[in-house]
Amino acid sequence: MENVATTELFRTSQSWDGAPLPDYLQGRPELVAVKYVFPAGCKLGWHHHEVMNFGVLTQGELTIVAHDGTEKTIHEGETVVEMVGTIHHGENRGPRPAILYMFYLSQKGLPLAVQHQDEAPAR
Repeated sequence: MENVATTELFRTSQSWDGAPLPDYLQGRPELVAVKYVFPAGCKLGWHHHEVMNFGVLTQGELTIVAHDGTEKTIHEGETVVEMVGTIHHGENRGPRPAILYMFYLSQKGLPLAVQHQDEAPAR
């Protein structure tokens, strides 16, 4: 073990916007890991998550925009704890693809994201 380097990336009970994370779901968990590749200029539609999720950006930069206009840009090597129950979207404003690995704490049958109609954020 003496040759293994460890770095804690985060320890939190809040999403990136400072909102407290919800209590754990009841029942058997389903852990899901997803790799997302956002081409330069790509923008996801508005959505929200019903389950907690977090990730690490391994390439590029990604901006997360809450429906109220609040933004957070994460850069290569940074982590993010997503919002739960809050409408938002992600967009790659950078010049190269952004690669994001996300980890969901879910249950069988629950969607990872719930889509909403594309609309301008309330400001």
